[in-house]
Amino acid sequence: MAIAVLQGVSELFPVSSLGHAVIVPAFLHWSIDRSDPTYLAFLVVLHLGTVLALLLFYRETWLAIARAWWASIVRGRLSDDPHERMGWLVVLATLPVGLLGASLEAPVRQLFSSTIAVGCFLIINAFMMWGGEVLRRHRAGDRPLDALTWRDAVLIGFAQAFALLPGISRSGSAITAGLLLRLNHEDAARYAFLLATPVILAASLLEIPRLVAPEVHLALTESLCGGFLAAVTAYVSLRFLTRYLRDHDLRPFAVYCALLGVATVGMSVFSHLR
Repeated sequence: MAIAVLQGVSELFPVSSLGHAVIVPAFLHWSIDRSDPTYLAFLVVLHLGTVLALLLFYRETWLAIARAWWASIVRGRLSDDPHERMGWLVVLATLPVGLLGASLEAPVRQLFSSTIAVGCFLIINAFMMWGGEVLRRHRAGDRPLDALTWRDAVLIGFAQAFALLPGISRSGSAITAGLLLRLNHEDAARYAFLLATPVILAASLLEIPRLVAPEVHLALTESLCGGFLAAVTAYVSLRFLTRYLRDHDLRPFAVYCALLGVATVGMSVFSHLR
């Protein structure tokens, strides 16, 4: 169940859930075989719990987007509806993750076994967020979320794709890109979390065949409890982050990632020298 809580929190905080999924079990000596089909199927359930939290938290927005999407399809053309436009901006920003994820999955997965690589990417994640905050100060004025262009959506989508690397945060990279495009923290976070929903959902749906594979032996009660815990912790994380980012920035998360990255690299090097 600790894995469920870790997933629910780290997936949305700008600290890299993939990085924590590699580091925490390794340094706490948890006996987890990350290649075990049953464990991988359990992770699918946890991700579905996270998606449920995102859909519930932004339920009014997603319902409005769904209605606007359907209306645009029936109409056969785009309108000035802001929800319709936001929906297509989310779709456009999701494409880079899908394309790069499909082409780079094999080489990226090889990094999951290296805690040193994860530690280095965490340090890069820290510099990225801190640097984004510094550069943002030199930008003149904020602009509203509905002023994002199609080009902006693609740029944020490519920034989000860096989270394929374990140690780079999906929300951190997307929020930082939004800040550099002159969104305020609250709007940048909102757009980043909207983007996370289809990405995590699509990744989970693609992995659903794992749940019914013959070699998988999921315990129903344990899986449901894990999914529920992931959903609850993700929902609480969303409530905290959306309030926190109204008046604060990403620098505390950058410091955390830098310290964790340095500690991870140091401990990994030490363990290899022993």
